[in-house]
Amino acid sequence: MKIKLMNRIREIWACLRLNRKMQLSLMLIIVPLFILLVAVYLTIYSYNQQYDRIIAVTAEAGRFSIDFRDEIDYKIYLIVVGNSTFEDEKPYESINEAKAITSKLIQNTSLEDNRLRAETIMKLLGNLEKYVRQIEENKRIGGRYDENISIWNDYVQIVTNLIQSNVLEYTYYETKAMEQVRMDLSESIGRITLLSLIIFVFLFVLALFLSVVIPNSIVKPIHHLNDITNQVAKGDLTVRANVKQGAEVIKLGESLNSMIEKIDHLLTAVKIDEKNLREAELELLQSQINPHFLYNTLDTIIWLAESGQQGQVVDMVSSLSSFFRTSLNHGKDMVTLKEEEIHIRSYLQIQHVRYQDILEYELDFPETVKEALIPKITLQPLIENALYHGIKNKRGKGLIRVSAEPEGECVLISVQDNGIGMSEERLQQIIARICQKVSTAEGKRESYGLYNVNERIKLRFGDSYGLSISSTYGEGTCVQVRIPRDPPLPQDIQ
Repeated sequence: MKIKLMNRIREIWACLRLNRKMQLSLMLIIVPLFILLVAVYLTIYSYNQQYDRIIAVTAEAGRFSIDFRDEIDYKIYLIVVGNSTFEDEKPYESINEAKAITSKLIQNTSLEDNRLRAETIMKLLGNLEKYVRQIEENKRIGGRYDENISIWNDYVQIVTNLIQSNVLEYTYYETKAMEQVRMDLSESIGRITLLSLIIFVFLFVLALFLSVVIPNSIVKPIHHLNDITNQVAKGDLTVRANVKQGAEVIKLGESLNSMIEKIDHLLTAVKIDEKNLREAELELLQSQINPHFLYNTLDTIIWLAESGQQGQVVDMVSSLSSFFRTSLNHGKDMVTLKEEEIHIRSYLQIQHVRYQDILEYELDFPETVKEALIPKITLQPLIENALYHGIKNKRGKGLIRVSAEPEGECVLISVQDNGIGMSEERLQQIIARICQKVSTAEGKRESYGLYNVNERIKLRFGDSYGLSISSTYGEGTCVQVRIPRDPPLPQDIQ
């Protein structure tokens, strides 16, 4: 009986056309693989959803600053003792930000206890806001220092301590839930691994059987086509298939050759389009540089003229003329470091008149690097940032130092200030924004000048060049620009 059944199977197999044989062979391999992949996918997807939820919730909780309690306590203390104001410290903004985070914690957690903890945090934030408003009302009425210091000592500090404790507990229990998910996933992976081994052994035996049954006249042309496709995958588009047996496989070879030719033509077209696109992007970014300080400069010139300071008016107009003359640069988007130095010197001369009480500057460009090429208006936005976000936010006179030095095949330009600097957290946010690791419109607007400069340099010279930033809070910030030392080829310059 078994012998008759096997003979019948052989007869049916022999009667099948080549395409039917291939379809059946593939189905025998693909169906078990598909079932296995679906099972693996559904299992991993289920645990991944749980992981994503827990990670999202933990990340939101992590947005609570570790120093939240100390920061709020210190802000309120400065207000109470009169060393600062509500407008300077903005305690309500900190509280509202904490409420927004807490609201997400309430929505996203699946743990009932953590939901209650988050609701408790929300209530505590409400109480904290009430105490802050009471202090504000006392300050507005006048005095009441003893009452305010009592509120700060007996209520504000206790509430912030409770908030911090609840946040830590919330994070702890979310992390504990993650560990349980990890253990469940590990057990499931063990079971799936065993099942996969069984299926792969079955498929291996089946593949050996099919490799004997399918004639060599079919296997060899397929191997040839496989070699061709591998060479194409490695980037060699000059190869062509040359199949002389098997009608179906010959047609497949002809289709493969046609596809390779089309890919070759398409790649050529894509390279041309990509080059045009990069040039268009570069022109767009270049056109978006806007010396918005023009309005303030003109106001300063009017003020100087009304004050009878004709000499400074002449100097300001001369510097402004030089600034825009170098900005236009006859329509070219690349300038030498020597020309860029003239441009930023004009800018700094203008700003020095406006901010002579707080601003000093130094420029140091050695002759050995002045012929290096750089996209125009690269350094002015960096100096503007140093002035408006560094120097103006500190007490006393500040210094902006711009220098350049050769470094192997590159030129390293540094824009350094001794302004207020940035915290490590703030520094990482800025770096992420200029590298496009965040996509919020607010983040792009906030760091647009740095993003613009960095993107123009990378579009012009490549990803190995661009900006790097270092900063220490209370000491200052240094932005470094890396460009190639040797000028690019003339056809690369517009």
